[in-house]
Amino acid sequence: MRPNIILDKSKEYALSIIDLYKYLINKREYVLSKQILRSGTSIGANAKEASLAQSKRDFIAKLSISLKEAGETEYWLELLYKSDYINRNQFENYYNANEEIIRIITTILKTAKKNL
Repeated sequence: MRPNIILDKSKEYALSIIDLYKYLINKREYVLSKQILRSGTSIGANAKEASLAQSKRDFIAKLSISLKEAGETEYWLELLYKSDYINRNQFENYYNANEEIIRIITTILKTAKKNL
């Protein structure tokens, strides 16, 4: 199987989000941790669905959902940081990885829409 940067990056990110979830559970934070677990792992799940799309429009729709989930993940990260559940270094690491994924997805979507 040939490498797929968005699938690889989003899976790696999902695994790091699972680690964050475990960390938050140990701090007895159950609400925000569940939200970020769902959105952070959904980025890759939707990217995987997009890779198996039946048409270009289906691909764009699925990958757009992935982008929305990345945006939601950004929101939960900001809340976790501003409520002192994660420190600045943790926030920056997760946030920067998320931003990289957003940039990649945005580029892929622009190209896909151009080639419709």
